[in-house]
Amino acid sequence: MQVFSISPDIKALKSIDIEMKANTAYSFFNSILIDEITTLQKHLIFTDANALSEKKQAYFLGEQLLLGDALIIGQNGLEESDATIPQETLEALINYDVPPFYTEVFALLSSTDINLYRNFTLTHDNEKIALNPEWVLYTFNIADTKTQEYFLTQLKKAITEQSDIASHLQHMAQLALNAARN
Repeated sequence: MQVFSISPDIKALKSIDIEMKANTAYSFFNSILIDEITTLQKHLIFTDANALSEKKQAYFLGEQLLLGDALIIGQNGLEESDATIPQETLEALINYDVPPFYTEVFALLSSTDINLYRNFTLTHDNEKIALNPEWVLYTFNIADTKTQEYFLTQLKKAITEQSDIASHLQHMAQLALNAARN
């Protein structure tokens, strides 16, 4: 099967031929903890769920934040297939320039067990909304400097106090949603 791999450490995108089996993604990352991301139309993006704690390189694929190596395979309905996105298109979507806010947050979060892609649900204007820590980081990244400093100060405090970081990020997400209402 023709798929793509991204290696951010060397800023390389390669087309590779692999035989998809039940354990292929686990073998590719040498890990049993894999994140499966579905933001690329008709494709699956696999990353190592340990990438944050292992301080792997961050980058963007379009608007999607990724950490460490990625494996991109095609998806036809529920079946995995050859990647169909042209390599040139995929290369154009990759951005290795990560804002300093993210870099500082990742340094702090690397000591936690947070998963950037694990969804949680909040209520906003009587509507349930599924979000994840990646959305929280994106939202505070585009905020003004004072708001970013507040976020970083509160995150440092939560880590020092050994608070539940997932709950802390959910609280920050609720603050962001409340600010959007005003």
